[in-house]
Amino acid sequence: MTNQTSLPAVSDIRDIKPPLQITNGWEFVWWALAVVAALAILRVLWLYWQKRRSQIFAEPLIPSHVRAKQALAQALEIIGRPKPFCILVSDTVRFYLEERFDFRAPERTTEEFLRELSATDLLMPEQKESLGNFLESCDLVKFAKYEPGENELRELHASAMRLVEETEPKEIPDAQTAPPQLVTT
Repeated sequence: MTNQTSLPAVSDIRDIKPPLQITNGWEFVWWALAVVAALAILRVLWLYWQKRRSQIFAEPLIPSHVRAKQALAQALEIIGRPKPFCILVSDTVRFYLEERFDFRAPERTTEEFLRELSATDLLMPEQKESLGNFLESCDLVKFAKYEPGENELRELHASAMRLVEETEPKEIPDAQTAPPQLVTT
């Protein structure tokens, strides 16, 4: 006799499965179109931003001779302190020459600067000599602790101002704004 053990009865009937979602073939196309549209909008916004950025006009640059004159005018406020005054006036002239003539002046010592300047035709010989005297006088105050009087400092200032005025670019009048000239034959 066979020994049958009783097994729990397994039900043959199972519950029904939920309905399956059948995807529409067009759903992928709609998502792709949405992504393309979003990219197109981002591209248009980027181009608009670039165009606006290019239309923002930069503030007109102040010419180097005007900035130098302004700095020299401010230097007069500290004329009672010789060393800071000479440093400011000397640096102003050096930076002016660098901007005006594209000549590297601030990084060089006075001797190097004058030696290189003498080999160029950027300034007239009288201007070169005056500039050399000016820079040497400023160096005496800056490095040798020389204490000049106010008159000497005013002469240094006048020398710097004269150099800027002599070397500033001359404006060429427009044909429209220039007065008509009479031609006689």
